[in-house]
Amino acid sequence: MEYNTQLKKLALPEYGRNIQNMVDYCLTLKDREERTHCAHAIINIMGNLFPHLRDVNDFKHILWDHLAIMSDFQLDIDYPYEIIKKEELYSKPGKLDYSHPTMHYRHYGKNLERMIQILSDGEIQTPEEREQFLWLVLTHMKKSYMQWNKEVDDEKIVYDLYELSNHKVDLRGTDIKLPDMKDMLIQRSNNNNQKKKKK
Repeated sequence: MEYNTQLKKLALPEYGRNIQNMVDYCLTLKDREERTHCAHAIINIMGNLFPHLRDVNDFKHILWDHLAIMSDFQLDIDYPYEIIKKEELYSKPGKLDYSHPTMHYRHYGKNLERMIQILSDGEIQTPEEREQFLWLVLTHMKKSYMQWNKEVDDEKIVYDLYELSNHKVDLRGTDIKLPDMKDMLIQRSNNNNQKKKKK
């Protein structure tokens, strides 16, 4: 009795041993036209194994690439597509360059710094919108700060805003009271529970 562990290792295990046997048989055929006909039959069977992928772009092209891989690129037929080359298959991927945005305080993030830039450049004209946007920035700063620190003083948030706005938004010395984040989380949880009850 032969066990799978004793048999040849499968190049693409997702297709199974029977498909690999078909590919191996196709390699033994002497006539090129007969090999090509056999390869088309194998591709149809491979496609039937994964019908949910038929809508994927270049699905047939992928199958022909897989057939070439399973034959260890030894199958000499007229491929309907330009197949992947063996050296491309085992080549290392190119280096991925990660962006390293410059941030004054990393715990606030780049998006929040952009919001502060909008606030300090005076892009918001009306006083009502500016006040709402300022409040939004301050509460978001406090939330971001609390993700990394258990306790936060509102004066610290105000001072950070002063620094990040290049001293253009100065709320130091004002008696500003930002909402308690714990209260906000409880309120959000209650709102979510009420929505669930309505459904």
